[in-house]
Amino acid sequence: MPLLPASPRLALNNGTSIPALGFGALGREMRDLTAPAVETALATGYRLIDTAAAYLNERDVGEALARSGIDRSHIFVTTKLWIGHYGYDRARRAFDVSLQKLGLDYVDLYLLHWPVPSDFETTIASYKALETLLSEGRTRAIGVSNFTPAQLKTLMDRTEVPPALNQVELHPSFQQRELREVHQRLGILTQAWGPIGGSIRRFAGDRKASDPLQDPAIAGLAAKHAKTPAQIVLRWHIQNGIAAIPKSFTPSRIAENFNIFDFALSADDMAAIDALDTGERFGPDPDVLSPSTTSVKLED
Repeated sequence: MPLLPASPRLALNNGTSIPALGFGALGREMRDLTAPAVETALATGYRLIDTAAAYLNERDVGEALARSGIDRSHIFVTTKLWIGHYGYDRARRAFDVSLQKLGLDYVDLYLLHWPVPSDFETTIASYKALETLLSEGRTRAIGVSNFTPAQLKTLMDRTEVPPALNQVELHPSFQQRELREVHQRLGILTQAWGPIGGSIRRFAGDRKASDPLQDPAIAGLAAKHAKTPAQIVLRWHIQNGIAAIPKSFTPSRIAENFNIFDFALSADDMAAIDALDTGERFGPDPDVLSPSTTSVKLED
């Protein structure tokens, strides 16, 4: 498979950089497809692979990385600490398990997967464990996922190392403008999970929701640029300075999602997508999530 043009990189606040477009290896329900999908992504040109302990596929990701033949230094690997393993000592043990499953000596980015508002002291203790792992050189950067502006402030008031990145639900129907402004002020990179609206398709249920991939405005832009709706949405992320990690198990879509660096959206195009924001969240609410509200259970 020929390599597509490389993703540009975005600077993190500690001097490292991250590919703007990466591959999300969320495959808890279809783990047998994870390794082939990651191999396809790497062969296509992706150099950022995002996984998590809660996805139950770190071992599969590690096998794909090993089989790729690509030098480890050329691949940016992110994984995340699950809330069931929060606490300073438990976090350090969980990191060791993730590293062993991935078959790596270090990761490039280690994130707290969610805030736990009902036990934020343990959330803070877990982040302090991440700070220690960073000082030991076992991860090149640390950050968080799904934190609100208030949660970021509390965390940063109580810890030493500012998060390099906050990975959050973000797509044209839920653009998180206030949070992005906070990130910009604090020097935190915004990274979108579900960047093409996967959270809507997964969580909307009976709620009426505007799926970006079905939106007439985006369809019109796709026709204008001879691209797919997914490519239009991902290009919108890139031009907004938002890192994105789309996922797919289909080889053609994996390649399609990466093929977005040969065109640009105009200011009017961008404004048309900006106008689609509903302000409605579809994924879990970070103000209420706790170990008791999730079905994900991991072994120690």
